[in-house]
Amino acid sequence: MQLYNVTEFILLGLTQDPLRKKIVFVIFLLFYLGMLLGNFLIITTIKTSQTLGSPMYFFLFHLSLSDTCFCSSIAPRMIVDALLKKTTISFSECMIQVFSFHFFGCLEIFILILMAADRYVAICKPLHYTTIMSRRVCEVLVAIAWVGSCVHSLAQIFLALSLPFCGPNVIDHYFCDLQPLLKLACADTYVINLLLVSNSGAICTVSFVMLMCSYVIILYSLRNHSAEGRRKALSTCISHIIVVILFFGPCIFIYTRPATTFPMDKMIAVFYTLGTPLINPLIYTLRNAEVKNAMRKLWRKKLISDDKR
Repeated sequence: MQLYNVTEFILLGLTQDPLRKKIVFVIFLLFYLGMLLGNFLIITTIKTSQTLGSPMYFFLFHLSLSDTCFCSSIAPRMIVDALLKKTTISFSECMIQVFSFHFFGCLEIFILILMAADRYVAICKPLHYTTIMSRRVCEVLVAIAWVGSCVHSLAQIFLALSLPFCGPNVIDHYFCDLQPLLKLACADTYVINLLLVSNSGAICTVSFVMLMCSYVIILYSLRNHSAEGRRKALSTCISHIIVVILFFGPCIFIYTRPATTFPMDKMIAVFYTLGTPLINPLIYTLRNAEVKNAMRKLWRKKLISDDKR
């Protein structure tokens, strides 16, 4: 068999059936537009509202931003590919997708950790909250999150570029990621798979354990608060816990096991690449009275300005 360097990959997508591909196009276009609308609404509301200036909303702003970019690194191409008979992606585009997907996914993980830290300080050390979580400190923490995400993504790209591709180029997935790429490499990928698990898998697992432990501590400390204080803190923490479980559950399943693929992998990937960014705005708006009030004020301002024209 003649060996050759792969310059492009063929993406099989979610399905090869023409009718199902049309259904995928419609459903995921609606999901993506809903994700954009929800996250842009949160971003605009936090940016323009004077009442949402606390660190919690500063981090929520960056979570919505990372959600939007994370989903946009995958969804638009998946939606367009659903209309094509044969979908190909160049080697360089594939590497860019790997980098952006892991960059914004890792950024979302770090932002969720910062949000948990903010809630811990607010509930467990309320007298020192304004000092510990000052605007300057929050900005530095977010900057560190961006740098850390970049380091993680560069490590993923380094692993991907070290793989020799000299034969099959068909990816049984709807986007480029290291797990499906490992199956196409014409070399022993045992060491690279260990590095993948120790990188992506460790980040997901350790971050999830840290987050759940922090929320256990927070919930335990609420016993000393008033009934009203417990209600408000519980409402905020439960929203965060739901987001953490929805995002980390599928990621841990995908990235903490050996380089094997299951038929359900693509649907699980759909859940955390498109489902979670769509659900997050609903969780944070429906369960947060301050955000809903700020959105109402923003809507009234828009209506008043439109009436004056």
